[in-house]
Amino acid sequence: MIEPRSRRTSGKVVLVGAGPGAPDLLTLRAARALAEADLVLYDALIDRAVLDLAPKAAKFSVGKRAGRASVAQDTIHSLMVQAARGKKTVVRLKCGDPFVLGRGGEEVLALGAAGVRVEVIPGVTSAIAGPGGEGIPVTLRGVSSGVLVLTAVPEEPCLRVLARQDPKLITCVLLMALGARRAIVDGLAAAGWSPKTPAAIVLGAHGPRAHSWTGTLDELAEWVIPAGLEELPGLVVLGDVVAASERIRSALGVGQRDVVTESEVRLGSA
Repeated sequence: MIEPRSRRTSGKVVLVGAGPGAPDLLTLRAARALAEADLVLYDALIDRAVLDLAPKAAKFSVGKRAGRASVAQDTIHSLMVQAARGKKTVVRLKCGDPFVLGRGGEEVLALGAAGVRVEVIPGVTSAIAGPGGEGIPVTLRGVSSGVLVLTAVPEEPCLRVLARQDPKLITCVLLMALGARRAIVDGLAAAGWSPKTPAAIVLGAHGPRAHSWTGTLDELAEWVIPAGLEELPGLVVLGDVVAASERIRSALGVGQRDVVTESEVRLGSA
């Protein structure tokens, strides 16, 4: 448990959103914070090139991946507090935006209770940039007037919220849902969704191996992730905007790219 202090410390913690993947999608403010950092605690999916922007900092991975051992959240809080009390500038580097699937709210509360000065630098969330990078705008005039982002599907309360949506009006973006596709499809079918509802999967958004698939709800659970891409983060998009964006995807050349393997990426950067 972190003990509060009545006076502010001279160090600080900056929660920094690293964006959807590509290093050049960071904000200028995020890059400046990294350059000034003494310590960087970073998420599992952060590109190594982003870490290179913090040349004087000690760097430690505290990321979480489903089904794998990870650093406890209370431990992350303690590390940040101790470093800030030691007059360090700490960057808590998060994928996407600190307040979207990033436990940013929890960390701000813990730091504030400990008397640590804390700042937040927003980042581009993959919930918007992921589909966008593959030519799927989450809103489109005459098709979709809003977007729903869910992170806990297929847990029952979230699945009920999802099932009540009209995919002809609202785009639904499901984060961390690749492993739950069968439960999602079955739940939506039971709720009366059309099996022909347009669907998409985006893998590794804005990275060198970015890949996407488009189809329908009844095909969603059966689609097999291409070999070599199984470790990439992914999201699911549901709604008529997927089908309506076909011309946008064509104009951007999406779907015409070959799948790039990890070995090819390494050779290309050698």
